[in-house]
Amino acid sequence: MRIIKEQTIKRYIKKAKYKPAGKSLTAWVYEVRYSDWSNSNDLKAKYRNASILSSKRVVFNIKGNDYRLIVDVEYKLKCVFIVWFGTHEEYDKIDALKIRYEN
Repeated sequence: MRIIKEQTIKRYIKKAKYKPAGKSLTAWVYEVRYSDWSNSNDLKAKYRNASILSSKRVVFNIKGNDYRLIVDVEYKLKCVFIVWFGTHEEYDKIDALKIRYEN
């Protein structure tokens, strides 16, 4: 899978409050880069704790569920778009279906 806006993840890792998630996010990037999902069932086979919110919106638990990563997956294009990343507490304050891509 191709990760769109991978640079966004690198920016998050540099922020002090997200540094504890650095290794977990880096591992997630590596795993996703070498994945080949055709549908949400393929994704769930690898990431059982991922939450499928819609046909393309997925929430991943990062670092033992301390953090959440929201992505949009375009299965036909083999692309994963980074939408949002934050702590579990920050996640509880947003609408994961409505949040838009961050720049």
